[in-house]
Amino acid sequence: MTTAAASWLPLSPGERSVAIEVLVNGPLSRTALARRLDLSAGSLTRLTKPLIESGLLIEVAEAGVPAEVRQGRPSQPLDVVAESRSFIGFKITEDMVYGVVTTLRSDIVARDDRPLETHDPAEVADVLSEMTAELARAHPCLAGIGIGVGGMVEDRSVVKESPFLHWRDVPLGELVEERTGLPVVVENDVAALVEAETWFGAGRGLDRFVVLTIGAGIGYGLVLGGRRVPCAEEDRGFGRHWIIDPSGPLTPDGERGSAVSLLTVPSIRYQIRAATGRDCTYEEILGLASAGGPMHARVVGEAARALGTLLAQIANFVMPQKILLAGEGVGLMDVAGDTVREAAAAQRHPLAAPVPLETKVSDFHDWARGAAVLAIQVLVLGAAEA
Repeated sequence: MTTAAASWLPLSPGERSVAIEVLVNGPLSRTALARRLDLSAGSLTRLTKPLIESGLLIEVAEAGVPAEVRQGRPSQPLDVVAESRSFIGFKITEDMVYGVVTTLRSDIVARDDRPLETHDPAEVADVLSEMTAELARAHPCLAGIGIGVGGMVEDRSVVKESPFLHWRDVPLGELVEERTGLPVVVENDVAALVEAETWFGAGRGLDRFVVLTIGAGIGYGLVLGGRRVPCAEEDRGFGRHWIIDPSGPLTPDGERGSAVSLLTVPSIRYQIRAATGRDCTYEEILGLASAGGPMHARVVGEAARALGTLLAQIANFVMPQKILLAGEGVGLMDVAGDTVREAAAAQRHPLAAPVPLETKVSDFHDWARGAAVLAIQVLVLGAAEA
């Protein structure tokens, strides 16, 4: 396999700004581009010329304007050919690998999932290589691979620590690149999801934006000034020490009454198992709580109040324009959404606006899509280091 992404690099900061504006919001006329980026016509021409020559941007017909009345090339909008390149995104969980192929605009066009029967790094890389080969049969113009992992990632290549995979200092990017011949970007999975939502999802165009995920763990991502704020401790325990209720439950993971102990799927299942002796799925627990099962309703109610408190604290300190709640645990909102909102309101000033919350019912393919967006950012656009 080969990549065409290298022919688009390197981009200057100005060229990158133009490319991102068109990619995320296009097609755009040159006039609109210049206005959005506060550029003169001459500066815009200088910046767009190499992007057009490299094939990253193209001139397209202006929608609804007959050819005979167009005012020459300068009036033609600029756009990207979304289908010209494909990207693979992988999300690795403890027992599965979820894979997607996306366009240059991150639209998912194919999926492939495989069970993960080992955590041996070389064998995991073999699985990713096999999935890449399978996806490449129908999508030969692959430009790169993005991989999302729950854990600490260094230099977008080395998994320094992953509690779910029991990894330390695993050069995952190098292992997969050797097997596939494609450039690879590895990143913390929450960071990848935040980037995807900032560019193409719930946070597009927002200055202050937060992503909060609940599932196997608690994930948090902050966007300020339209850019994700990186954190050296990403996925090293956000929520484990964020105490919501000092007298709350003690679970195997997280401090007593922490966000992790109250909110994560494993902790909720643990509490029910300890109280009833039965091992229920998360969906069963939510269903029994909705039906009025006393123990299930108590645990789910505690989780809902904890989530409301957490959302209020984030809103109070960050003052975001929107909080996106995502992850496999968001079904809590369907069963106890009113409790979440009441708890959030109780932790806010009486005159404060409601917490600007959007809930996204998502699966692991959305996380894989986030990894593909990282590949687009880094391999095509030469994303500036934060």
